[in-house]
Amino acid sequence: MVKSKVINESTYLSELAIHGMQEKKGNDLVRLDLRNINSSVADYFVVCHADSATQVKAIANSVEDEIYKALQIEPWRKEGLEYGEWILLDYVDVVIHVFRTDKREFYGVEDLWGDAEIQSYKSA
Repeated sequence: MVKSKVINESTYLSELAIHGMQEKKGNDLVRLDLRNINSSVADYFVVCHADSATQVKAIANSVEDEIYKALQIEPWRKEGLEYGEWILLDYVDVVIHVFRTDKREFYGVEDLWGDAEIQSYKSA
């Protein structure tokens, strides 16, 4: 029972992140479901990209705002805000990656987790 409650919360948090990305027109939104992968570090990775550092930062801020409004929680850790090339928002069970377009292609996060179930979303 406890495990499903945690998963439901992480699923909801991932959906809030997706909504925040859609609000700022993130490109190629995907959610990687890592729950069935033994070595996974989280339940979900939520990934998108944008063409400029300004938009990357705006998307990350939108995601933080959406999650805070709904759950009153801050990320456990934030990385990359100063350059806006790859911003990582770590909510422990859900990790959000907002890339500048060229950095997403270079790092290939989705390829690293090839066994994950991947769901794509449209921008708003």
